[in-house]
Amino acid sequence: MNFSKYQKYSILAVADFISIMFAGIISYYLLAYYVGITIPMTIGVSVIYFVAYLIASMITKNYHLIIRFMSFKGASDLFFTHMGAAILTTAASAIIYRSISLRLIFLLTVFSIGTTFVTRATWRYIMDQRARIPEGDGTLEPTLLVGAGRGGNTFIKQFKNDGSYRFIGFVDDDENLLYKKLDSLSVLGSTKDIPSIIEQYNVKNIIITAPTLPAEKIEKILDWGIAHDVDVRQMPSVERTLLGYQMDMTTGPKEIEISDLLGREEVELDDADAMRQISGKDILVTGAGGSIGSEICRQLVKFSPQTIYLLGHGENSIYLINQEFAQKQLPDTRIVPIIADVQDREHIERIMQKYKPDIVYHAAAHKHVPLMEANPTEAVKNNVYGTLNVARAAKNANVDVFVMVSTDKANNPPNVMGASKRIAEMLVTGMNKTSDHTKFAAVRFGNVLGSRGSVIPVFKKQIEKGGPVTVTDFRMRRYFMTIPEASRLVIQAGAKAKGGELFILDMGKEVLILDLAKKMIKLSGYTESEIPIVETGIRPGEKLYEELLLTDETTGEKVDDKIFVGRIKSLPVEEIIEFVKSLDLDEVGDDTLNKKLVDFVHRDVETSENG
Repeated sequence: MNFSKYQKYSILAVADFISIMFAGIISYYLLAYYVGITIPMTIGVSVIYFVAYLIASMITKNYHLIIRFMSFKGASDLFFTHMGAAILTTAASAIIYRSISLRLIFLLTVFSIGTTFVTRATWRYIMDQRARIPEGDGTLEPTLLVGAGRGGNTFIKQFKNDGSYRFIGFVDDDENLLYKKLDSLSVLGSTKDIPSIIEQYNVKNIIITAPTLPAEKIEKILDWGIAHDVDVRQMPSVERTLLGYQMDMTTGPKEIEISDLLGREEVELDDADAMRQISGKDILVTGAGGSIGSEICRQLVKFSPQTIYLLGHGENSIYLINQEFAQKQLPDTRIVPIIADVQDREHIERIMQKYKPDIVYHAAAHKHVPLMEANPTEAVKNNVYGTLNVARAAKNANVDVFVMVSTDKANNPPNVMGASKRIAEMLVTGMNKTSDHTKFAAVRFGNVLGSRGSVIPVFKKQIEKGGPVTVTDFRMRRYFMTIPEASRLVIQAGAKAKGGELFILDMGKEVLILDLAKKMIKLSGYTESEIPIVETGIRPGEKLYEELLLTDETTGEKVDDKIFVGRIKSLPVEEIIEFVKSLDLDEVGDDTLNKKLVDFVHRDVETSENG
C-alpha cells in the first residue's frame, strides 16, 4: 500500500519519538554513575527534546523530505533540525529544572541524530524492497491493463516498480496477442472478458494503455468499473508515450475525460504553414485571457513568435495568463500584457499603431446566448462595434493577417448573440474586399469542451452537489470540440488565409446533450438513479441544433482534410457599416434591438440567396 503524506508524517514522528526516548535511556545509563541525574529527569528532558525537535522540523521541513531520494541536503536538514532541538531543549530545561546536565543534552543529541538516521535508512530500505515485491504479493491492489501494444509496453516499463499497483495482466482485442506474455505479464483475454477477470482476480484498478481504444469501448469499461466498484483510469500523455518520451512519474494514470467518450478523434493539423507564418513575427491576441484566447497564445508559443501581445479587458485574466508565461521563461518570445477594451475605438487604434503586429487573432466576444438575449446592447457593443474597431485598426496598421473567432450560432441565427456574431463575420470578410494589404478571414466552430460557461463545467457542478443535472430540451444537439482543437484551427486558418474566407472544422457528428449529461454522470462514478436528469425547457434564443454552414456559403473547397472553406455572400461592407451606425443603442429598447439585428441578418441572407 501507499501512505498519504499525513500517514507518513505520523509514522515518522512516532519512530522519531521512540528513537529519541531510546537515545535518552542510553544517555542515562552512560552518565548515571558520574552525574546525579534521575530517570524521571532523563525522560522529561527527552520529551522536551522531542517537542523541540517537532518545532525545529516545522522550520526545516524535515518531514517533507522524500526519504527514498534523500540526498546530502536532506541529511544536513535533519542534522540542523537536531541542532535546533538541542538549543531549544537547553533553554527549556534550564527554566524547568533550573540545574541541568549539559552532558545529558549533548549525549541525547548525538544518539538522537544516530537513531533518527537509522530509522530513515530503515524506511528507505523497506521502500526500495517494496518496489521489488513479486507481482503475486497480495499487499498491492490488483490492476488490469487494457492494451498490450506499444503503449502498454511503455507503460509497464515505467510503472511496474512504482509500488502503487500489482499488475495481474493485460486484455487486448488483437487475436494475435491473446494469451501471450508481455514483460512477464499474460494477455488474459479480450475486452469483453473484463467482467469475469474482475471477479476472478478481485481487480481494484483498470488502466487503459491503448491510445486508440474507441470511445464506446472506453465507456463500456467505465460501466463495468462502476458496476464492480473498480477505479478506471487512462495512461497519461498518450502522444508522448507513443513517441517514446518518459512519462511524468508523479502524476500516474489520469482520469477518463468527457472528450474520451465523445467518439471523435481530436483533429491534428499540419503545422508547417503556421511555423513559416508565425516564427519571428509579432502577434496580437484580443480576449487573450479567455478560454480560447489564452489557448491560442499557448499554441502560438511553440512556433516561436518574436512577440505575443496579450490584449484583454479583464485585468485578472490577463494577469493569470501573463504569469503563466512568465513562469515558463520563454527564451525566443516576448510577452506583453495589454489591458484594453475593444469597444474603445481610439485606444485600440493607438495600440495597433504603437505595436504594429504582423498577425491579429480576434477572440474577444460575448458568447452566452441567454445573457445576450437579455442584454442585446452589450452584444452589439462588444461583438459588433468591438470587432469593427479592431478590424479597422488592423487595416490602418497594415497588419498582414486578421483572423476573427466566430461560432456556429452565427449561422441562420434566431438570437441576438448569433446575429451579432453573424454581422461581425460579414464586417470582417467584407472588409477584405476593401483592403489592399490585410487579409481578413473568420473561423467558425461549435461548442468548446470546458470553456468558460460551457455545459461541461455546469454539469460537473450539478453532479458535485448531488444533482439533478438540468438539460433544457432532451432533443437538443450540439457540435463539440476541445479547446486545443479550436485554437489550432484559428492558427491554421491564419496560415491558410488568402482573404475573405470562412473556415470551418469538420467536427464529425452532433452530440445529443442528454447523452453528454449521461456520460458526465457515469464519469463521476454515479448512476442516473443517483443523479437524475431533468428537462427544464428551452431558453430564449436557443436552437435545438446548430448548423455550421448555410447552403449558399459552401464552396466545396478544402485547405486540409478536416478544414472546409466557406464564403459569406452579403451586402457591401459599406452598407453593413451604415446599418451598424444606425443602431441607436441609447434610445432603442431591447426587444426592438433584438428584432432589428435578427431581421437585418436574415434580410441579408435572403438578398445574397436571391443574387
